[in-house]
Amino acid sequence: MTTQIADRVVETTATTGTGAYTLAGAKTGYRSFSAAVTAGDIADGDTVYYYATDGTSWEVSSGVFTVATLTLTRATIVRSSNSGAAVNWGAGSKDVVCNMPAAELQKLIDNSFGATTIAAGTL
Repeated sequence: MTTQIADRVVETTATTGTGAYTLAGAKTGYRSFSAAVTAGDIADGDTVYYYATDGTSWEVSSGVFTVATLTLTRATIVRSSNSGAAVNWGAGSKDVVCNMPAAELQKLIDNSFGATTIAAGTL
């Protein structure tokens, strides 16, 4: 499968530990990962970029979304507040946001424009 991103996808989770996120539904004003599948923006089994945060700890990563179980299984941790490792979440609500990591966006820009930096306002 391909790696995807989708607009306005923000869900909550009460997942603890370092395993897969069990998604609990879209935050008000946003849509769920499964709604993005229904819209054709991502497919069941696709790898998606995301970040997760509880407001203090955070993780930027990619993971595999599974519709049947409404889970996002962590794949590659790009950066985190846990020294680049998966965050070991405690109890409480977290947000999971479909979003492209800055490092991946920079690679795309470099490959497209042949530059290591792009001046503000030039895109």
